[in-house]
Amino acid sequence: MNYEIIDCIDSGTEFCPCKLAEANECILCSQMCGKKFCDCMNWKGTCIYQEFYNNGNKAKEGRKAFDCSIKEVTKLQEDLIKIRFSVPHKLALDLTPPGSYVFLRTDDNVYFDVPISIAYSDTDADEITVLIEIRGIKTKKLTELKEGDILGVRGPYWNGVFGLKNIQNAKNGNCVVIARGIGMAPMLPVIKRLINNGNSLRLIIDKSPYEEIYVKEYLDEYNLTYEEIPVLNNKGELSEEIKAVIKEEYDGKEISLIHCAGADILTYRMIEFTNSLDTNLKISCCNNAKMCCGEGICGSCTARFKGRKVKRLCKVQTDPRNIFEGRRFI
Repeated sequence: MNYEIIDCIDSGTEFCPCKLAEANECILCSQMCGKKFCDCMNWKGTCIYQEFYNNGNKAKEGRKAFDCSIKEVTKLQEDLIKIRFSVPHKLALDLTPPGSYVFLRTDDNVYFDVPISIAYSDTDADEITVLIEIRGIKTKKLTELKEGDILGVRGPYWNGVFGLKNIQNAKNGNCVVIARGIGMAPMLPVIKRLINNGNSLRLIIDKSPYEEIYVKEYLDEYNLTYEEIPVLNNKGELSEEIKAVIKEEYDGKEISLIHCAGADILTYRMIEFTNSLDTNLKISCCNNAKMCCGEGICGSCTARFKGRKVKRLCKVQTDPRNIFEGRRFI
């Protein structure tokens, strides 16, 4: 029997209970969904209902916005920039886990905030580095920034990666990390965690559509080598080269984890392919949901699944197969 184990990324943190609980829409707590009995879907060590009661029957204070000084703005190519900015020490610590991201303020209107994954958090210098792909009106505004400017930063947020438990549970094993395009940036915290867990890594990078691999300095810091292999062909299918890599690793030794850092089509095709080998292969991937508020309220991130289920992808943490299988594309 397949039972979907879901989690809320904020459960058990200083931001729980949130506005969803206040509206009887909590992801985990049955009583905060208007029911009369206790039937938590995933116990995190604290009672959400009790926390809500102790807080005067209202949500905890949400994320704060910080005014951060920009230390460096580098134009890597026409549609890609790197920004390094200072942050409070606690925020630097909070943004070290895989899947961490922040909202960057591009206008006085908070609805124009843009979610950006963390590439590197330097907890000694209290600095954050992000790589930003220039794709639309929001990100174009960021190209106007320069060293010394003040940047509005809202965070921390942590649900930038699906399958976090698979990453945390991968220890002293063999992992394959596959990155394509801008996915090179959010893969770095994942790599750091896997290395800290004693894993050996085989790193595959497809720099397309970029001219260079712009994270080499961080890979050197981790003493990592990588292979440049195209991962998708012009039909949107997995390339034969990447299929050969997965088969080689699967036939040679047990794979603890395959991490896909790229567009949804890469993860979808990888799930299809790995299911043909072994449905128990552990996978993690980037969360590419369209986000606006980051708190599950606005509905920008929601996706609909079989059985009339709706998941708030900025909050729900689950296995990638539960995101890409049974999803309704309408």
